[in-house]
Amino acid sequence: MRDGLSGRRFGIALAVLLVLLAFGTIAFRLILHESWLRSAYRAVVSTSLTGLDSTPHGTGATLVTIVLVLAGVALFAYVAGVVAEALLGGLLTGAWAEKRRRRAIEQMQDHFIICGYGRVGRRVAAEFRDARTPFVVLDYSETAAADAKEAGDAFVSGNGTDDHSLREAGLERARGLVASSDSDVDNLYIVLSARTAQPGLLIVARASTEDAAQKLRLAGADRVVQPYLAAGRQMANLMLKPQVSAFLDAVTSAAGPDLHFEEIEVTPASGRAGKTLRELQIRQATGALVIAIRQRDGGFDATPLPDARIEDGDVLIAAGTLEELRALEDLFAARGAVAH
Repeated sequence: MRDGLSGRRFGIALAVLLVLLAFGTIAFRLILHESWLRSAYRAVVSTSLTGLDSTPHGTGATLVTIVLVLAGVALFAYVAGVVAEALLGGLLTGAWAEKRRRRAIEQMQDHFIICGYGRVGRRVAAEFRDARTPFVVLDYSETAAADAKEAGDAFVSGNGTDDHSLREAGLERARGLVASSDSDVDNLYIVLSARTAQPGLLIVARASTEDAAQKLRLAGADRVVQPYLAAGRQMANLMLKPQVSAFLDAVTSAAGPDLHFEEIEVTPASGRAGKTLRELQIRQATGALVIAIRQRDGGFDATPLPDARIEDGDVLIAAGTLEELRALEDLFAARGAVAH
């Protein structure tokens, strides 16, 4: 809007200038009876404040010259004001926006950091946005900065391999980090830097090959995703089990239907360990359904029976509406902590 307003003002100034030149040319022509070219020359040098090579004769010509000089002074002062307002306004607006951006990032807690805002990073950001989960984008690309600004995402210009950039993105307050750069080498350095600075941080990394995936796990990534492998598996499942794949794709999207999944860790402080699902009556108390239990040894009970006993360190995988899952979190968080 500011650029449009400045453009309109410049247009007004140009129109006024043309009117002054036309007025001066006609006036000098009628008063001094000089040629049109000579009259136009007098009008230009008078309005532009560059002076005259000869003093105009007669009161009328002098008055016209005075009017053109005063109008020229006012016109150029007006143009200078427009230019100063545009420049100063742009500087102040940019500085204020940058200050607000930094303050917003400094106030974030338990957020995620997306290192790399390419195709994968933008998709991750879209899911976080739909889930209303706070996150910061960290990338050095001007294209990434423009895309993040257009989407309204918090953005830090820098490299995920740089410790200073990670700190600027709030690594010490972050819940997790996504290493989604197109480069396996960059992702490896990002994981190493983040894991060294924050040993307890949840880190998910992208890998293009199995060899890179193994190295990322050794570097400290909790989960490694291979987009090409995942895409191939999904395409095959869409052919072999189209309805199952469509259902899973819908319910695992943050913008999907009113059915969601959550992970709840069973902690010693929760007071729920050692009890069976039947004893806890989770379905009756919350409405949520426990569909799997990840046990402490890493194994999964994918079809837990009512007599399945939960222990400290187990993670319940539950499905339900947002209200039901919140009730389930309250059930286990009343005297303990919730694992996100």
